[in-house]
Amino acid sequence: MIFRLTDVPVDIDRDPARLRAIEELRDPAYPAARPGLFQQIMQWLGQRISELLAELDGVPGGPLGVLLVLGLLIVLIVVVRLRIGRVGRAARAAGEVFTGRRRSADEYRRAAGEAAARGQLADAVRERFRALVRGLEERTVLEDRSGRTADEAAAEAGVVLPGLAEDLAAAARLFDDVHYGGRPGTEAGYRMLTGLDERVQRAKPVLVDA
Repeated sequence: MIFRLTDVPVDIDRDPARLRAIEELRDPAYPAARPGLFQQIMQWLGQRISELLAELDGVPGGPLGVLLVLGLLIVLIVVVRLRIGRVGRAARAAGEVFTGRRRSADEYRRAAGEAAARGQLADAVRERFRALVRGLEERTVLEDRSGRTADEAAAEAGVVLPGLAEDLAAAARLFDDVHYGGRPGTEAGYRMLTGLDERVQRAKPVLVDA
């Protein structure tokens, strides 16, 4: 028997057609062939990048030039972040009196005298102020505490040594200017610190009401 195209029924009612489509889509082969979420995301990103590169075709250097510029920007961002991190750490440490191993007050005084004899007045100023603060800690006038700044040491000592409060504040400013501000040490500054350290050693702390 020979079939003609006109013998094949082509009219399908709407409802039977919908049901057949639903049954066909339930076939396990369809979900298996559908790309996963990650693949869909990667495809979407690929399309966006392709579109971006196509739009930048007229840029000098073409897409390669754009990629080089982006790479340089990324490097710059990394460098800036690293730099900011170092600056942030330096800022937190700025003003601290003691760095490294802490020594006795007499050791700091000896180091200051030796530096002054060599003409290294900045070192002499630093070591003499450290001797002053360390001496107060050894006498328990100040609490033995790491991380204290020069201003904090001067303020705390000025409470129990009110007669020397102004001179202590001036000494702290001198230490910060030389050690953290990069200013040169002077013989006058070193002599001022030496005299203040000697007066602090002789001074009797005042009792403070709690």
